Amino acid sequence: MEKLYTAVATTKGGRNGHVSSSDNVLDLELRMPKELGGEEGYTNPEQLFSAGYAACFASGLEMIARRKKLNADGVEITVATSLCRHPSGEGFRLHVEITGLFPKGISNQHADELMKATHDFCPYSRAIKGNVEVILHHKLA
Repeated sequence: MEKLYTAVATTKGGRNGHVSSSDNVLDLELRMPKELGGEEGYTNPEQLFSAGYAACFASGLEMIARRKKLNADGVEITVATSLCRHPSGEGFRLHVEITGLFPKGISNQHADELMKATHDFCPYSRAIKGNVEVILHHKLA
């Protein structure tokens, strides 16, 4: 496999610690979410995952729309990542919902097609396929 880019990040202390990228552009304190007993004002792994997934999915959707000669400029992608108890009762798992808010001019059918095609294309979607349930939604402006 030809590597095009490699991101490197290091954490110390896990969910109640610190994370930084190798170039120090990303440099954050981490805490458990308030809903799980943590402190407000800090990020957590689920937020970081949602942010990366949303950015990647939006870029992929815009590229696919251009290929299909559709104008999806200004599409907003929201990724909600939930931490869930594993059905076995041991450990946790993720659940993801992706919502695309499409600009005027995109039909309901095209929005649905773009969301599905992007989900098949996006590296994040491919990485978690078969392991994390992902539900797609779309709305028209």
